[in-house]
Amino acid sequence: MQIGIRAHDVLGDTLDETFANIQRQGFVCAHLALTKSVKSFPVTPENETPGLAKYVRRLADAHGLDIAVLGNYNNLCNPDPEQLKDIQNTYTAAIRFASVLGCSVVGTETGAVNTEYVYDPANASEEALNTFITNLRPVVRTAEKFGVILAIEPVVRHVVCTAQRARRVLDAIDSPNLQIIYDPVNLLWPQDVPDQDAHIRQAFDLLGPDIAVIHCKDFLVKNGEFEEVAAGLGGLDYPLLCREIKKHKPYIQCTLENTTPDNAVAARKFLQKSYDEA
Repeated sequence: MQIGIRAHDVLGDTLDETFANIQRQGFVCAHLALTKSVKSFPVTPENETPGLAKYVRRLADAHGLDIAVLGNYNNLCNPDPEQLKDIQNTYTAAIRFASVLGCSVVGTETGAVNTEYVYDPANASEEALNTFITNLRPVVRTAEKFGVILAIEPVVRHVVCTAQRARRVLDAIDSPNLQIIYDPVNLLWPQDVPDQDAHIRQAFDLLGPDIAVIHCKDFLVKNGEFEEVAAGLGGLDYPLLCREIKKHKPYIQCTLENTTPDNAVAARKFLQKSYDEA
């Protein structure tokens, strides 16, 4: 595996400083959300120019980093037509930017059935899934034109809330440019913890050929709710996860989430040790 980190979890007042710290901590790639990591100006589709993409690429190259994922986490199930149009335009801009940046994957979660992008039980409905597929389809066609992979990240609170629903989206869109970001914690409710191994195996069985990137974090259960923490600080079955990665995805990019500057290196070493021993 190739271990990276979410850039906005790393210290740095500028991208150059952030990338330098990522390299210094021993990572080889990064998950980059421009709106969270560029602090000198607000990033919008208007200023996501080829020139900015070239600048970011030079910075990453100077620090020996690949940009594993360009994050664009906006709600493709937004029910407001005008807001949805603007959201789809953000994906067009991100995909175009990624093609110049040399980043293969634009990452997205799968939304909610409201403009606030908050959990609603209706997210798990058939209507919500069909709406998401309809709204996703033109974005994937744009990705095809630019030679970029759009990767959806299933999350239990969002519209694509199970591995089975993710498989249905992949089959409905039927494009080699649509793949999966797999985060095993995101596909668990606290009550699923005793059966987490079955969930992990099922995800690889259903989605394995289409998993492009893996997100790595951990969980604690407090008062019946998850607290998301850095890898190695919680209860996720990393030995099983790493066995599945080694078997199916040996050089995949795995990016850490929910780290702090104080524990990021320890999380990286934990993940590498878990993989080496798998």
